[in-house]
Amino acid sequence: MNRLREIFTFSEAFPLIFTQASFWIFFAIIYLVFALIYRKIKIRNFYLLIISLFFYYKTSGMFVGLLIFTTLSNFYLGAGIYRSNIKVIKLLLVSLSVGINLFVLSYFKYAYFFTDSVNHLLGTQWQVSHWLASWGNQLASANYFTVDKIVLPIGISFFTFQALTYCVDIYRNKLKPIDSAADFGLFVTFFPQLVAGPIVRAGEFIPQINRATNISKQDFDSGLFLILKGMIKKMIFADYIAMHFMDKVFDAPAMFSGFTNVMAMIGYSLQIYGDFSGYTDIAIGLALLMGFKLPQNFNSPYKALNTSDFWRRWHISLSSFLKDYLYIPLGGNKRVSYGSAIITILLLTGVLIAIGDVKTGLLATGSVLLIVFLALVFPVFRKHLFTNINIMLTMLIGGLWHGASWKFVIWGGLNGLGILVYKYWRRISPWEKYDNRFSVFWKILLTFTFITFTRIYFRGESMEQINAWFNQVATNMGWDTAWNVIVKYKTVFIVMFLGYLTHWLPVRTKVAIEHYFAESHIVTKVVLSVLTGIICYQAYSASFQPFIYFQF
Repeated sequence: MNRLREIFTFSEAFPLIFTQASFWIFFAIIYLVFALIYRKIKIRNFYLLIISLFFYYKTSGMFVGLLIFTTLSNFYLGAGIYRSNIKVIKLLLVSLSVGINLFVLSYFKYAYFFTDSVNHLLGTQWQVSHWLASWGNQLASANYFTVDKIVLPIGISFFTFQALTYCVDIYRNKLKPIDSAADFGLFVTFFPQLVAGPIVRAGEFIPQINRATNISKQDFDSGLFLILKGMIKKMIFADYIAMHFMDKVFDAPAMFSGFTNVMAMIGYSLQIYGDFSGYTDIAIGLALLMGFKLPQNFNSPYKALNTSDFWRRWHISLSSFLKDYLYIPLGGNKRVSYGSAIITILLLTGVLIAIGDVKTGLLATGSVLLIVFLALVFPVFRKHLFTNINIMLTMLIGGLWHGASWKFVIWGGLNGLGILVYKYWRRISPWEKYDNRFSVFWKILLTFTFITFTRIYFRGESMEQINAWFNQVATNMGWDTAWNVIVKYKTVFIVMFLGYLTHWLPVRTKVAIEHYFAESHIVTKVVLSVLTGIICYQAYSASFQPFIYFQF
C-alpha cells in the first residue's frame, strides 16, 4: 500500500518515467479502467485528460498549473481568432498567442541566458528574480514554489510549441477550432508524448479525439513491439553505456586520452539516439495501445547520406515545425524578410556579447558589413545570400531551442554550415552520382562523423570541458594505450557495437523481425516481453536516469 501511495502522490523519488517500474504499475491500472470506458468517447477523452494532467503533476509537481494556463489561454485565443471577421483583430489575437507562449518559454528557459548576456555586455550586475513563483506563493498563501531559482518545467518546449501551432494554423485557415476545452486539453497534454514529444500538430491529433477507439491486432502488436524496442534503446544502448563509460569521460575529459574521448563521442551519438528515439518509440507504442496514432519522429538517422538527409530523419517533428513555422515565414529560399533581418541583428549582437573582445567584435561587424556591400553590388551573390541565410537562421534558432547557451547556438550553426557546404559540394562532386555500396558507405561514414563530432558542443557541460576535449584529441591521442581502454571497457564497446549494428540493419530485416513478433503466439509474446524486461532492468542502474530531452 505504501508503494501504491508513492506512485499516486507527487514524489521526486518516484517520478512516472517510462523506465521506472512505478510507471508500468500506474499504466496497468489506468489501462484496466480505460478498457472499461473506451467505447464512450466523451468519458474516454475526459478520463485521459485527467490522467495526463496527473502524469504531468507526478513529473513536475505544481508546474501542472502552467500547463493548464497554456492550454486554456490558447484554447480561448484560438476560438477568438476563428470567430473574428476583422483581419486586424485576428492578427492581434494570434500575436497575443505567440507572445504569451514565447514569453512563458523565455521566462522559464532563457531568463538566466538573457540576463547573463546583458550583464556581460554592459558590465551590470542584474539578477534574475523569480517574481512569478513569489506571486504564486502569495496567491496560494503557501510556499508551493521555490523562489530562489527558476526551475525549468519538464517538456515546456514541447507543449508550448504544440499549443502555438494550434492558434497559428487557425489564423492561416488551415484548421477549425475544437469546441471542447477538455478535448483541446487532451491534445496538449496527452501523456505519452507530453514531456519529450514527438511534437504533434492539431490537424494530426484532434480528428482522432472525436473518433471511436479502434485498436486492431496490428496496432496492439506494433504498440507492444515499439515499447519493448524503446526500452532496449533507452536502458541498454543509452543508459548502460553512459553510466559505465561516457559520463566518466565527459565529467573530466582532461583525465582521459584523446582516443578515449573520441570513443566517448561515438558512444554519445548512440546514447542520445537510443535515449530520444527510445522515448519516442515507447510514446508511440503507448498511444497505439489506446487507439491513437502519433507521427514518426526518427527514420534511421545514422543511415543519412548527407547533413540535409540527416535532419530529415532526426527529430522529424521538430525539423518539420521549424520549416513550416520559422523557415518559410522568414522567406524560405526566395527572400530575406524583415524577420530575417531582425533575427540576424539579434544573433550578431549575441555573438559579440559572447565573444567579449573588442577587436574580434569589430572584425565580425566588418565582415557582416562586407557581406551586405557585396549583396548590394553583385546580384548573383545577393541571390545566393538570400537563398541560404534563412537556412542558417533556422539552424541557429534550432540550436538555441535545445538549450540556453551559446554552445548550442554554435552547434546549430555548425549543422547549418554542414547543410550549406553539402548544398554546393553536390554540384561539383564527381562522386555524387554514384550509389554503389562503396559510395553509400563513405557518404554515411562522413555524415555520421560530422554529426557526431559537432555534438561535443551539445554534450559538453561548459566551454572549458569542450576545450579540454579538443586539447586531448589534438595533443594526446594515446594510441599506445588504446588497446588497454578497449579491454577495460570491452562490455561497453560490445553493447555499442550491437547498438549500431541493429541501427544499420536493412529495413527489410527490421520489418521481418517485427512481423515475426506480430505473428508469434501470445505465449511467445509474453515470454519475449518478460525476458526483455528482465534484461533491461538487470542492465539498469538503481540511480535515476532521466531522458535527455526532458531538459528541452
